[in-house]
Amino acid sequence: MLYLVPTPLGNLKDITLRALEVLQQVDLILCEDTRTSSKLLQHYKIEKPLTPYHQHNEHKVVAHLADQLQAGKTMALVTDAGTPGISDPAFLLVRECIQQNIRVECLPGAAAFVPALVNSGIPANRFVFEGFLPLKKGRQTLLKKLAEEERTIVFYESPMRLVKTLEELITYLGPDRSCSVSRELTKMFEENKRGTLQEVADHFKAKNVKGEIVVVVAGC
Repeated sequence: MLYLVPTPLGNLKDITLRALEVLQQVDLILCEDTRTSSKLLQHYKIEKPLTPYHQHNEHKVVAHLADQLQAGKTMALVTDAGTPGISDPAFLLVRECIQQNIRVECLPGAAAFVPALVNSGIPANRFVFEGFLPLKKGRQTLLKKLAEEERTIVFYESPMRLVKTLEELITYLGPDRSCSVSRELTKMFEENKRGTLQEVADHFKAKNVKGEIVVVVAGC
């Protein structure tokens, strides 16, 4: 059996009792970075073997992991933060397990776009999640489509590209579209900046941007 286990975005208290129970019971924990996952496990005094599973090796190891699951091993898949499969590795292994009739169970838990969307003050009843926008190929085409999107738009962005992306959104969506940028959610320096695209862009132009970022933009 494969468990997909969400892990805290930053605050280690943001993990469910059931997630801790699963991590204590499985035979093996698959993780993006063993150093990051070790900190969480050490905090909760969980001692289990860890093995890397990330975007650079998932194609190579997925068949081997499926064989181990078929042989009776129980595994938990975690990422550095949030829910596996949401802009993080999981899909390939989940698909392989389903094709081989291996049971897969996903626990509810943290995903950065949810608190960012809910606390944005922008309608959350209908939204589209874009993950990370393409860096080059297809970027301009997508931005043109998003300009006409009626649902609230949610995506992740890196701190190095945030200001450039906000400026591009101003070009395609206009400076007055409502926007919210959430940075370092659940951590000591959490920041939620709300306003128009122009106001939010001006705010981040004037500072050194760091941390994990979620951008929420009102629909057309």
